[in-house]
Amino acid sequence: MFADDEKKVKPLKKITRKRLKNIGLYYLKRFETSTDNLRFVLKRRVDKYAFANSDFDKAEAYQWIEELIEEFKKLNYVDDERYAAFKVKSYLSSGKSAKYIHGKLKQKGISDDIVEDLLEEQNYNPLSSALKIAKKKRIGPFRKDEEERRAFRQKDMVKLVQAGFDYDTVLTVLDYDSISCADEF
Repeated sequence: MFADDEKKVKPLKKITRKRLKNIGLYYLKRFETSTDNLRFVLKRRVDKYAFANSDFDKAEAYQWIEELIEEFKKLNYVDDERYAAFKVKSYLSSGKSAKYIHGKLKQKGISDDIVEDLLEEQNYNPLSSALKIAKKKRIGPFRKDEEERRAFRQKDMVKLVQAGFDYDTVLTVLDYDSISCADEF
């Protein structure tokens, strides 16, 4: 009676070099990624299989992963600079701070030098990014009226600092005239 109600666990498919390549290709078909992130995704699959099958040789599978990553790089399926450029543009269009961008891309294995070059290339302006965030969250100069703006000044400041903007930029945004903001955006 209870056996039918239990969720059946599918056995894991054996990890082979060909299977790892297919997993990697399927992942790359769906997502633009960095080499470190692809390595992490593939190692996670190997580790999951190795946990269930103690006789499996993880070291050999890790070697396959490195070979596959080199193959994908040669075929230009994985390119850290292309990935970083895509993410930087995306983050800047949504108003993210340079600190946020550095942190996110560092998690994916992108060096700070590449990020700095891309931010410089995109003419990163912290004030315009902070204003985008303020508009999106309806804080600071984008609040309904002056009374509400004064009442929530401290909370608005916290939101912008948590978004990664420096104190001077935050003060500039909060002191921005709401009429000039409406003209800019």
